[in-house]
Amino acid sequence: MKKTFLFLTMIAFSAAACQSQDTAQNGSKVVVLAPPAYKEKIENGTKVQLVDVRTSAEYQAGHIGDAANIDYLAEDFEQQIQSLNKDQPVYVYCQVGGRSSKAAKVMQALGFREIYDLQGGYLAWR
Repeated sequence: MKKTFLFLTMIAFSAAACQSQDTAQNGSKVVVLAPPAYKEKIENGTKVQLVDVRTSAEYQAGHIGDAANIDYLAEDFEQQIQSLNKDQPVYVYCQVGGRSSKAAKVMQALGFREIYDLQGGYLAWR
């Protein structure tokens, strides 16, 4: 019985690791998606707001599709990110997931309603 419970608990944690969600008091949510789910979302035929929050040099070395490059480390990051539509989903990524996670929290605080973050970043994508 203990082994079954442990097994089911491990499966539940594994599923949560593939897609987690953080909903703020203002109703905005951040969903972390594994690369296959992220790819499916951005390639479903509708135009999406895809944002690469890495540096310009990282972006120039390779990026996903027609992602806009808005560097999270830039002094005017918040100002630049405000040019996006807060009512439409935003798909964000960085190199490994750290900066995009922080960027998603900033966007959530600014009132963006739906933010999707690529789990593992660009390295996991490749």
